[in-house]
Amino acid sequence: MKSPHYKVKIGIVGCGAIGSRMAKGIAQDFTKDCRVTGLYDIDMMKARNLAQKLRLNNVLMPNLKSLIQHSDCVVEAVNAPDIRPIVEQALKAKKTVLSMSVGKIFQAPELFELAKKNKCYILLPSGAVAGIDAIKAASLAKIRKITLTTRKPLVGFRKNSFLSRNGFHFNKIKKETLLFKGNVTEALTRFPLNINVAATLALACGSPKKLQIRIFTSPHYKRNSHEIEVVGDFGTITTKTDNIVCPDNPKTSYLAVLSGLQTLKQYCTGILIGT
Repeated sequence: MKSPHYKVKIGIVGCGAIGSRMAKGIAQDFTKDCRVTGLYDIDMMKARNLAQKLRLNNVLMPNLKSLIQHSDCVVEAVNAPDIRPIVEQALKAKKTVLSMSVGKIFQAPELFELAKKNKCYILLPSGAVAGIDAIKAASLAKIRKITLTTRKPLVGFRKNSFLSRNGFHFNKIKKETLLFKGNVTEALTRFPLNINVAATLALACGSPKKLQIRIFTSPHYKRNSHEIEVVGDFGTITTKTDNIVCPDNPKTSYLAVLSGLQTLKQYCTGILIGT
């Protein structure tokens, strides 16, 4: 039996913008409940620099296996086409995983079955939107319609391969422009780095086929915004979040990072509100 003063051991995979902010939050604000016991990145210089910046000793791990062995909970904060091997390895070791790549988790439902089989958890933050707890509650009745309208500055789309392949010219955008309208699967395929919130909504509503998504951009946008409308037997939910972009990563909202930290805090303290 663990001591009531036990600090949950956190291993962070990926030491880029999001992983670094997660590590900083743990090291500075959550010291009563958890501690960083492992950092790993395929670019070891990133992990080493982060450890030095936060004055963390003995946390550099030579590989993913070592990080998992030294952790109770593995934070996945990786910018990679496929994060399944990382999450799968942690779950097979019966470790809880907090995944910041909700869109990629949504596309790998077998991971949820693996977590259930091994009696561990996949923690998914609510991200840069409001009302996820209410939408989960509403899904127990019946949701008839759910829409997501996302607006992001041009800079957040500049390295998008779908737009590049289709001859999209950013310098010709002078006003609000619709980039995409469709379902969640199409959105995640075409905008994998921009629309994690769509996956979060799809998982929360329990009816992914009813979710319709629109993505806009404009040279006049300064923030990432997300509007949600849900209609069902419960009534209507309408939310809007106007997010400041993460200073280290224009594709991500600052609230998304804070959401990850809050999810981790709830897990470590055992105080679960709206999850």
